[in-house]
Amino acid sequence: MALSYEYSIGSVRARENALFTKTDVEQLLGSKSSADLCQTLKDKGYGSGNSFDAIVDDHMEKVWAYLKSIAPDFAVFTPFLIQNDVHNFKVTLKGIMSARDYYKALMLSPCTVEHKDIIYAVEHRNMQKLPEWLAPAAEKAYELLAHSGDAKASDAVLDKAVMKEMLRLSGDIRSAFLKDYFKAQVFYNNIKIAIRAARTGADKRYLKTAMVAFEGFDRDKIIAAAVKGSDALLDTLSKTSDFGCKQAIEEYKKSPSAFEKFVDDKLIIMAKESCKRASEGAEPMLGYYLGEEAQKKVLHIISSGINTATDTDIIRERLREIYG
Repeated sequence: MALSYEYSIGSVRARENALFTKTDVEQLLGSKSSADLCQTLKDKGYGSGNSFDAIVDDHMEKVWAYLKSIAPDFAVFTPFLIQNDVHNFKVTLKGIMSARDYYKALMLSPCTVEHKDIIYAVEHRNMQKLPEWLAPAAEKAYELLAHSGDAKASDAVLDKAVMKEMLRLSGDIRSAFLKDYFKAQVFYNNIKIAIRAARTGADKRYLKTAMVAFEGFDRDKIIAAAVKGSDALLDTLSKTSDFGCKQAIEEYKKSPSAFEKFVDDKLIIMAKESCKRASEGAEPMLGYYLGEEAQKKVLHIISSGINTATDTDIIRERLREIYG
């Protein structure tokens, strides 16, 4: 029997109740050690495993299995999955080029391209089994790393390819939220590229290679400011209202980490505003998935803070918005 969005929405609304609340986060912040954190997560039924990473991986595997079981059209998640494809190609390319097998443990799932196909593509320099959007970028990235050793340029080519495909896919899917969400994500990816380039003195050619042009984003204006240096770029960005950019730059002036937090919070707030109120379509499913990802990020921040003996108040300042 074909699944309906009415069924998936009802299921997701019930499942959302298991997402952590601010009270749950405070309890996790009280963990005295990594072992204590892991035990608390197990006690809450979050996942199973002998380490923090194993518990989180176990939980997310179950999340994806659940989403596959209730989604009338799982293709709505493709713009998220292809980001794992690019990650997998990057680590495979660098691992094989350096003759180290470590990369296999770094490959992510779920994805749209099987791990063995990515490994074959790199080992044989044969990109035919890769998707049309990825194959040309993969070939160019391979050439850049093989002949110049320029990992930064190689990564930039792949990142641009996946950003363009995310925009294309989200435009094809009938979800106004998804289209706006990925525009915001690509917008801030572009801004991060420009900020790093202005700080390191990267040239216009690199910026054109790395940044994605799309409707409503004046790439040339941002590039022109970036090549003049950080002050000129920040001045230009502080006058840009798109996706809360002006406020984001105010946060960047406080610290780069405050900027990163603003961007993460901006994206999950978009999801909460659009998806929690939705009563039809894929939005409730998408919101739940993004809520799980936001929750995972919070858990990683807490775990990292515990492992580095960081003061609890400082960890709390770094925490992101949650969906629950």
